[in-house]
Amino acid sequence: MRVTFMGTPDFSVPVLDALVAAGHEIACVYTQPPRPAGRGKKDRPTPVHARAEELGLMVRHPKTLRTEEQDIAFAALDPDVAVVVAYGLILPRQILEAPCRGCLNIHASLLPRWRGAAPIHRAVMAGDTETGVCIMQMEEGLDTGPVLLRETTPIGPEETTGELHDRLSAMGARLIVETLEKLRDLPPEDQPEDGVTYAAKIDKTEAKVDWTRPAPEVARHVNGLSPFPGAWCNVAGERLKLLRARAVERSANPGTVLGGLTIACGEGAVEILEAQRQGKRPMSTAEILRGFPLPERLD
Repeated sequence: MRVTFMGTPDFSVPVLDALVAAGHEIACVYTQPPRPAGRGKKDRPTPVHARAEELGLMVRHPKTLRTEEQDIAFAALDPDVAVVVAYGLILPRQILEAPCRGCLNIHASLLPRWRGAAPIHRAVMAGDTETGVCIMQMEEGLDTGPVLLRETTPIGPEETTGELHDRLSAMGARLIVETLEKLRDLPPEDQPEDGVTYAAKIDKTEAKVDWTRPAPEVARHVNGLSPFPGAWCNVAGERLKLLRARAVERSANPGTVLGGLTIACGEGAVEILEAQRQGKRPMSTAEILRGFPLPERLD
């Protein structure tokens, strides 16, 4: 098929690679504009932009699609279908209706659960035992379109968002290729009205750990925000990013250090398995504790 691809972050790159490997013609790649990054704050292209250029594909990065000029330019590509995955811009009706086979979205949740911006983070933070990928026909509502294909996968008890992100990205790449192969024969399945939840965008202000919460919630909070933006706590005036945790059966006043990096919570305690000091690489607990004495309590 002739495909217009629309995506931005690392999650989208394996999908682009899979479409190219499957022999689809990529008419154009749409992605977010380059943004300042790094110490020099120089404009950096998105991961999809960088990969598309490596593949020799045409790239467009408009700031908005809500102009007549963009409508005309998109329609002129004459795509059979648009494949959208973590693009980051709302597609107006004119764009949605331009491809003859519509726009297909790869969404990293089991719709209608976790519609919205951060479905992987929210699934881990909520303690969901399973998630998956849905291939959805796009419409003007937020992730409300009918589902063509879905696949489920369990979430491990200590799995981080980063680990789940990579698994779901690979799953989405495989499923979209299968969907395009079977597109004529896949009946759209309307999403049920029951069970709708929304995955709000992660705000850095929610990253600080609250030790008064029950240990299972704190562990899910740590794992759900790993590796980005990273849950954190203060240790002797230094911000320590917590990257992996598990709940354990210990008890004391919330914030009490119970040995190693096991911290008491409102109920139970959490054992921090991996963390990162400011300006350093991620480390195991044993590495962190070398030369980094902990106070009796953490903020």
